[in-house]
Order: sequence, then C-alpha cells, then structure tokens
Amino acid sequence: MSNIVDVIKSRISANSYDAQRQLSDQQIAELIELATHAPSAFNLQNWRFVAVRSAEAKARLLPLAYGQEKIVESAVTFIVCGTLNPHQTLPASLKPAVDAGILDQSIFDMWVGAATGMYQDNPQLQRDEAIRSGSLAAMTLMLAAKGQGLLSTPMIGFDQAGVAAEFNLAADEIPVMMVTVGYPGAGNWPQKPRKAVKEVLEFV
Repeated sequence: MSNIVDVIKSRISANSYDAQRQLSDQQIAELIELATHAPSAFNLQNWRFVAVRSAEAKARLLPLAYGQEKIVESAVTFIVCGTLNPHQTLPASLKPAVDAGILDQSIFDMWVGAATGMYQDNPQLQRDEAIRSGSLAAMTLMLAAKGQGLLSTPMIGFDQAGVAAEFNLAADEIPVMMVTVGYPGAGNWPQKPRKAVKEVLEFV
C-alpha cells in the first residue's frame, strides 16, 4: 500500500498527459472500485461514473469542456455523477451490510426511515447530498490514481447540461465534476504551496 502521506503531499492537478499511454478496462475498473470506498451519508453510495476513453467519445466531450486538451490527452475522463432521490435506492445499498451482519434490521429500518424523512420532499438537500457524495468519490478517485502512479485533474469547467444530454445521463444524475486520469506528460508543475495551518485551523 502506498504511503498515504506521500500520496497526499505529492498529488497534483495535471495539465499535461502522455497521450500515447492508455489504461486498460481493468485498470479503470480498479480505480472506480477504490473510489467507491469513499464515505457517504447513510452509506447512500449515491454516485455513478462514466469513463470517457474512446477517441470518438473524447471528440464529443471536448467542445463541452471548452476545448481543454486534457480531455484528449488523458487516458480517460471520468464524468462523476451524484444521484438524486437517494432514499429510494438506500434499501438496496444497505442490504449487503445487513446480509453481512454489520447492520441489524432495526438499524436498517431506522436509517431508511430517517433518510426518507430527510430527502423525500427536500430537493435542495438531495442536490446538496449528490454534490457531497460525488465530490468525496472524486477525491478518493484522485488519491487512488496517484497511488497507482497516475496523474489526475478535477474539472468544473464544462457545460453541465450539454454533458448530461450528450452522454445520456438520467434525470436524477448530476454531473458534479469531471476527473481526467492518465500518465504524466511534460511540463507539469509540482504541487503548489498551501496556506499555513495556523491560517485555516481554529481550536475551540
């Protein structure tokens, strides 16, 4: 296992990828398997990923990302989606934990009831939760990529409605961000300095 401190401190947002090196289906699936270990409220797991990797799909995505060449040069661009109506899919998400004896039926019932009460009539909270879950999954994906010797970049500069239409996202799927992943190209910056801890931490 990679040293997590080294992974965090050396991760960068890449601007240059080696366009000649690709990722296999298995490598892509392994990255997403790791990404799904991200936390989510009630263990909702309300996320989905679209791996844009073919030349044809990249060509469709490029103008929707305002011509950013990372889309073409990286091995894959993940469209990271958060899903709405998470209370409707929660029972299926929790069932494996019940089957494994991690949660008992009373906890299952309590969580499903609480989630239904929170989200069912609250579209704003559904959207907030979709963005939270998608963002946590995206960060986990980027750390997983770094741990496997790859670079990544989170991208918010894209036409959300256009991406949703072009890649047939469901009505309850929000494209939270895109994450390019691939092998390093030339000219990437090292990680830029961060604010001092004393500027961002308060003890109370």
